[in-house]
Amino acid sequence: MDKIAIITDSVACLPQELTEQYHIHIVPAGTILFEGKAYRDWLDISPDEAYHMLESSPEHFSTSATSPTDFLEAYKEASRQADTVIYIALSSKFSTLYNMARVAKELAKEELPETEIEVFDSRTAAAAQGFMALAAARATSEGKSLAEMIAAAKKVGDKINLLYIFETVRYLYRTGRLPKAIANLGSKLNVKPIITVHNGSAQVHGVARNKKRGVDHLLEFAKEKITGQPVHMAVLHAGALDEAESLKQLISAEFNCVELWLSQFSPIMAYATGRGVIGIAFYPED
Repeated sequence: MDKIAIITDSVACLPQELTEQYHIHIVPAGTILFEGKAYRDWLDISPDEAYHMLESSPEHFSTSATSPTDFLEAYKEASRQADTVIYIALSSKFSTLYNMARVAKELAKEELPETEIEVFDSRTAAAAQGFMALAAARATSEGKSLAEMIAAAKKVGDKINLLYIFETVRYLYRTGRLPKAIANLGSKLNVKPIITVHNGSAQVHGVARNKKRGVDHLLEFAKEKITGQPVHMAVLHAGALDEAESLKQLISAEFNCVELWLSQFSPIMAYATGRGVIGIAFYPED
């Protein structure tokens, strides 16, 4: 039996080969509701299917968060393999997942009295959250304690950067995470907003006239943050595989990557992003 089991959610965008290698449990971040049917994130629907639904009938596309009952089941499954379970959550400012997981933790006190459960707010999202889960899992594989594992995740969280370019502001604005002035500017001038996550919330980092200039901005930003040291990096996309692969090639040639992987946004993220987003998450090696 493992000492500690790691859970994160599907918004962490971790490739399957990494979740399998490090035994990371993935819980769906929620359910997509469309025309009277429910689809669990990644389990019942692919990203391309989600984009098609959103584009064909956005007024009928909505989402709901994973329930405490679902988290309790995830805790039960993980507890079969470990004495301690930790869930590394999507930022609590983005979703109710963190709160739902804490409710499930209280429920687990009766049903799993011998299992220690921790719920940790990553204060970030996407591959930045994924890198924190990986740091925790790697610490666990080295036999580190729970405190040491949490410290490893926090250390990555303190230096992680997440930056991505949106094809359109249409979907992000309706979530309430984009100021109206920026949304109006993006719509009128057809500029591409560049979004980052800081202190758990999405913030506008800048705008670009087109995707190429946006990619140049991502690379320049990474160069400013990484001054020659090895780097952990991921490339993300939302239905933009060709652009993401090209960006990955540029990064591979430009930086000394300890690891470099490519992943796509989970289906449920389509509600806020729409199709066409590309981005990067990275942090320097010590």
